[in-house]
Amino acid sequence: MGVLIIVLQLILSLSILVILHEMGHFFPAKWFKTRVEKFYLFFDPWFSLWKTKKGETEYGIGWLPLGGYVKISGMIDESMDTEQMKQPPQPWEFRSKPAWQRLIIMLGGVTVNFILGFLIFGMIFWVWGEKYLPNSEVQYGIHVDSLAYDMGLRNGDKLVSISGEPVDRFSDRDLIRAIVIDNARQLVVNREGQDVTIDIDPRFVSILSSNKNKGAVLYEPRIPYLIGSFEKGYPAEQADLKLQDKILTLNGEPTPYFDIFYGKIRQIGPNQTLTIGLERDGQPRQVTLETNKDGKIGVYPVPPSELFTLETIHYSLAEALPKGVTAGVGFLSDQLKAFGQMFRGKIKASESLGGFGTIASLFPTEWHWESFWRVTAILSLILGFMNLLPIPALDGGHVLFLLYEVISGRKPSDKFMEYATIAGFVLIIGLVLYANGLDLLRLFHK
Repeated sequence: MGVLIIVLQLILSLSILVILHEMGHFFPAKWFKTRVEKFYLFFDPWFSLWKTKKGETEYGIGWLPLGGYVKISGMIDESMDTEQMKQPPQPWEFRSKPAWQRLIIMLGGVTVNFILGFLIFGMIFWVWGEKYLPNSEVQYGIHVDSLAYDMGLRNGDKLVSISGEPVDRFSDRDLIRAIVIDNARQLVVNREGQDVTIDIDPRFVSILSSNKNKGAVLYEPRIPYLIGSFEKGYPAEQADLKLQDKILTLNGEPTPYFDIFYGKIRQIGPNQTLTIGLERDGQPRQVTLETNKDGKIGVYPVPPSELFTLETIHYSLAEALPKGVTAGVGFLSDQLKAFGQMFRGKIKASESLGGFGTIASLFPTEWHWESFWRVTAILSLILGFMNLLPIPALDGGHVLFLLYEVISGRKPSDKFMEYATIAGFVLIIGLVLYANGLDLLRLFHK
């Protein structure tokens, strides 16, 4: 069911983005009285799932969900309709329009993508606000995983600053971004009352940006072991344990935090007798029970979300829209920096690129509208950014040739545009196959 929900979200999101992107080309073409022969969601080689004709334009849905297109008369595009280009130019054709009009038509799609991304971010801020965990709330410090431990962080550390910038919001994503995108090289933590400076090894740029570590959690808030729930059929369910009991010791050894208790119980093994010291209603107690054949007792702590108070910043519509632009520009800036890191060899392209599997993994397994729209905003900005790349067959390639025409006064020949478009298609298809091939390799190597 979770996979189905992911697929449905992916299809809906891409359908929205493709339709609006193509409308960005369609309406300027119509405004400049340029004939649009086809408007398609998805591609339709050999046949389409649905089509209808209204006026001079055929509207339809293709069967190949790799994007969509508008076919504009008198333009060398993905249709590769070279026969039409052999005929004398007609007033309604793209090639007959002034360069500035053609430039607006070609920039329409990416313009819509950027505006849409900014707008969705703004509406998210307006409807749901901005939630975050203040760093000051994390009073017990952090619990680290192996990656964070290798970087020099330790359980109980309290984050102070990253590259000299105070840490106000608690999120390991902010540290990952600072290292991978901004080349952060120093981290200050408070360890047992003393500020400690940690130098970050540059190798963590490639490690943290690798696909293998894409979902890695560097650290979480350290939490006291308050019992939050029991797993059915496990020993703790039958023992004298109650919700909200505060576990303090295990076999006489102090375990004030969940990570310490968890680490110790993993070392004990199956079918072993445990003596748990706890506090209930302010009174100390001891409970004896045995681990099961898997070495577990089946107790879950109260989650951090119930122990710490999240802050929510609420925005009016007038405040949310500029905030959405700021968030979108920040995201695009990070993409440009990531490309720079890739060209410098600090981020491996084979680890960062991905196909439809990677895109699908951005969506949660449950339908949550805030998450859906956030991912859609990100994909809209990525689509606009990628389409602006100066590759023939992409909008950016057409824009590049049009800018050359505007500056030089010379129009590239139809034959040159034909060859350039073919080369661009070969490159794009190669990149698509490569990216989706990487997804398949990762799937088989799991």
